[in-house]
Amino acid sequence: MPKNSNTFSSLTAWRRRLLSRAVHRGWRAVQEAGAITAEHPGGLRFGRIGEGTRLAFPQGTVFGEPWIELGDHCIIGEQVTLTAGLMPDLDLGSEPILTLGDGVVLGRGSHVVADTTVTIGSNTYCGPYVYITSTNHSYDDPHEPVGRQWPRMEPVAIGPGCWIGTGAVVLPGARLGRNVVVAAGAVVRGEVPDHAVVAGAPARVVRSWDPEKGWQPPLRTPAPVPIPAGVTPEQLLAVAELEDS
Repeated sequence: MPKNSNTFSSLTAWRRRLLSRAVHRGWRAVQEAGAITAEHPGGLRFGRIGEGTRLAFPQGTVFGEPWIELGDHCIIGEQVTLTAGLMPDLDLGSEPILTLGDGVVLGRGSHVVADTTVTIGSNTYCGPYVYITSTNHSYDDPHEPVGRQWPRMEPVAIGPGCWIGTGAVVLPGARLGRNVVVAAGAVVRGEVPDHAVVAGAPARVVRSWDPEKGWQPPLRTPAPVPIPAGVTPEQLLAVAELEDS
């Protein structure tokens, strides 16, 4: 290959690297500027947005925010939809419709659609693309298109400390207790007791906690090793870096 050709290829690769770095730096700056926090709410006026709570940019569809209350230190991923009411610009009264407790995590692409009351308890974690809704289409009239029939609405309550896996769907009327685990792809309706694991469509209890016998059926994974008392977050990060090296 001629020398000039090698020089041109090297120059092209160098320019591409520079362009790639500039694009990534620019996108990080856009993400930072577009994030929603209590200090920088952008055009959104939530009923409450707690200290340390952050909605990543780009946000999904958000409306009815005066009736949405977000607790402290919540993490809302990219493209997450949060809606209160059937459509924007409705007067929904004096009480909140959608409430997130402290420390709630909603993974990327999740939807929380609250046409009537939806509450998510503190420290509940949702994986990406979780769908939580208080509304479902009705299909009573076989002669009318389903989308034109008035939907049915039932409140949804998710207790504190739950883990809802990727792609799970929580339907109207669902009531999840404390520390419930919802398997990926599960479709949940009705009542789920505290400390239960549910899976399937429709979801059913596949494991539960018994105060005397422990988990039934027994867990197949080894018991977690507790973090020693007095260990700081900085020390944990240092250990993680050692393991990766």
